Amino acid sequence: MASEEAAVTMVNYYTTVTPHLRNQPIYIQYSNHRELKTDNLPNQARAQAALQAVNAIHTGNMAMSGTGVEGALLAGQSPVLRIIVENLFYPVTLEVLHQIFTKYGTVLKIITFTKNNQFQALLQYADPMHAHHAKLALDGQNIYNACCTLRIEFSKLTALNVKYNNDKSRDFTRLDLPSGDGQPPMDTSMAAAFGLSVQAVPGGLGHLGIPHGAVAGRLAMAGMGPCTANTVLLVSNLNPEKVSPHWLFILFGVYGDVHRVKILFNKKENALVQMADSNQAQLAMSHLNGQKAYGRVIRVTLSKHQIVQLPREGHEDQGLTKDYSTSPLHRFKKPGSKNFQNIFPPSSTLHLSNIPPSITDDDLKNLFGSIGATVKAFKFFLKDRKMALIQLASLEEAIHALIDLHNHDLGENHHLRVSFSKSTI
Repeated sequence: MASEEAAVTMVNYYTTVTPHLRNQPIYIQYSNHRELKTDNLPNQARAQAALQAVNAIHTGNMAMSGTGVEGALLAGQSPVLRIIVENLFYPVTLEVLHQIFTKYGTVLKIITFTKNNQFQALLQYADPMHAHHAKLALDGQNIYNACCTLRIEFSKLTALNVKYNNDKSRDFTRLDLPSGDGQPPMDTSMAAAFGLSVQAVPGGLGHLGIPHGAVAGRLAMAGMGPCTANTVLLVSNLNPEKVSPHWLFILFGVYGDVHRVKILFNKKENALVQMADSNQAQLAMSHLNGQKAYGRVIRVTLSKHQIVQLPREGHEDQGLTKDYSTSPLHRFKKPGSKNFQNIFPPSSTLHLSNIPPSITDDDLKNLFGSIGATVKAFKFFLKDRKMALIQLASLEEAIHALIDLHNHDLGENHHLRVSFSKSTI
């Protein structure tokens, strides 16, 4: 560094914020050497060019003049990045992307869309160099632990045309744009929350605060998952005549491993569901809030409780609290389970698996009919008759069928596996 003061500042900063390069933590401490001797080292010209490029970036000279080694390489490069989010097990919003990418320069515009069943975005920086450094730093990184992986490439577009400011697209230089659905332009206080001119401290990815209205989160690159560590969900507006720990365990178990369920004694339309981790809790909440079960539209929010307490020994709670932490029915107990890749929102089409060879399509149609479901369509997988798709008359019927028939004994030591499907018949 240029001075001891600069070195002290750097070490102090990175003592509290661990920088990461390609998912690897970098640790910085003082050296025993007072200075570096580089006069006769091989590749000295390349090293000097790299130093000049770094210093130019730091002072802003490169951005202003386009000179230097890297400046020459970036000539004609687009300031627009194309971003694909893989393993989307947790909602990623436009605001989350803005907060992440603002760390590397001024973000002018973002457009999000879904293509080929993948969440994608186009993001325009004020300068191609910012796009270049964001790509180098973020390509291949996870937004949250073990999921939401960023794949980044340069777009062929040189500028984005944004017509609306809403949850799908945003022009941060035009606060007067309509939302596209008759709503007024974005509130100026909301625009201020995005801080167009705010530049993040150079260096490692520290704890990022997500702007108002977005999912609060911290990057996995900072060694964190979602900033809320709460694993307990409050489920309300349940049908008190139908509610049971078992059906909550089965339904919420589609989106994570349920450890405990508690129906509130004096308010049986309310329950607490404890998931294995906060990612699974957020996933279950995002998919199940607002779904209809047993005639009621259920509400799912994060609870203020950090854990579901079991009844004290000798105290009977009429079976309203159940511990499922050791249940064999957990779908995600194996690390890296393929089940994580097949998580979909509730749908009227169900995916069936673990079907024994002797079971016919009529057997399965009759099984679903026996619980009151109306079967609209059915088909076995062509290459694997152990699996099938069944389409029911409504989404609510499908939810009830999954609750009633997941793990149903089909004989021959086969228990039916039921999950929601993204396919249609």
